[in-house]
Formats: sequence, C-alpha cells, structure tokens
Amino acid sequence: MKTQYFAATSLDGFIATEDDSLDWLFPLGDLNDSGYPEFIAGVGALAMGSATYEWMLRNSERVVAETGSPWPYVQPVWVFTSRTLPIIKGANIRFVKGDVRPIHEDMRVAAGTRNIWIVGGGDLAGQFHDAGLLDELIIQIGSVTLGRGKQLFPRRVLSPTLRLVSVRQIGAGMAVLRYEVCKSGGADAA
Repeated sequence: MKTQYFAATSLDGFIATEDDSLDWLFPLGDLNDSGYPEFIAGVGALAMGSATYEWMLRNSERVVAETGSPWPYVQPVWVFTSRTLPIIKGANIRFVKGDVRPIHEDMRVAAGTRNIWIVGGGDLAGQFHDAGLLDELIIQIGSVTLGRGKQLFPRRVLSPTLRLVSVRQIGAGMAVLRYEVCKSGGADAA
C-alpha cells in the first residue's frame, strides 16, 4: 500500500491556472489512454483539497463527459477544507481539516491493501510529504506552459529525496514520470 500523488502538470509546473481552470489539460489526450484506469483500480481511499472539490462541483458536466458520472469515485474521499462545502449526492465524502497524520491513519484503514491517492492540491500533497507519509509521485507532464497558476508541488525537495523510477510517453502531448520518495533521504532508500 502506497500514498501516491498522481497529478497532471504543465511543462512549467502548474496543475491549474490561477482561477483553478483545467481547460489546458483536456485537449492533451484521452483519459483512458493515460494509465488512469489502471491507477484508479488500485486506489482504496482519496485525499482531495477543497479547490479540487470545488472544481468538480463547478464542472460537473465536464466530469460527467470525461468519466460518465458527476462523482466518479466509489472509494471514500477525505476533502480537506476549512469551509462548509455542499456535498455531492451519493458521494462517500468526509470533510476534514487540520493535521494530515491522524486522517491518513483513517485513510489507511479504509484503503486496506490498496493505495491512497492525493488527488489534487499541490500544497495538500506537500503536507503529506512534510509529515513523511508520501511514498510516490506520478506526474503527467503536458506539452503546454501556463506562465503562472497553482503549483504542482510548492515545496523545496532537494535530491536525492526523489528517485526517478520510470518515464513513459503518452501520445504526442504527455509524458509520465514516476518518482519514489526516499524516506531516509538517500538514493538507496526503499
């Protein structure tokens, strides 16, 4: 079981525009060709930032078009927020705030032997990293630049903490980089 940050980013390191738009991402390829179906099959619980959740609320028609459902997750989802947000009917959602460590433990129990996915929010993924709970980054890099926006991973992580384990091309517009987070800080850490 791993805690994974799986995200798409522009070449210049942004997961969304400054107004949380993902319109840049959709022309780059088909979700089913991205490795996502295999990835999500191994996920038992999700952590999501409030901006990602609110994007899903605002873009429910696009979510339905891409996934076939306004809430595409059957797994339990923990949404990290300090605000009261509307719940999506039929979704297995828990609204939480504060330290990620005790919530991660609840997520581990719910996930069983499957993985935990940090869905969206570079800062949220950074909080899991800061707590020593992040095991892997799976980053899909799109062939666009945004100039500014929401950062992929707003943390300073100096090598050799991240160990590149694979690189894969998806069509003409995306590359997938998979990094292992070395817990001891060394390149040989498992």
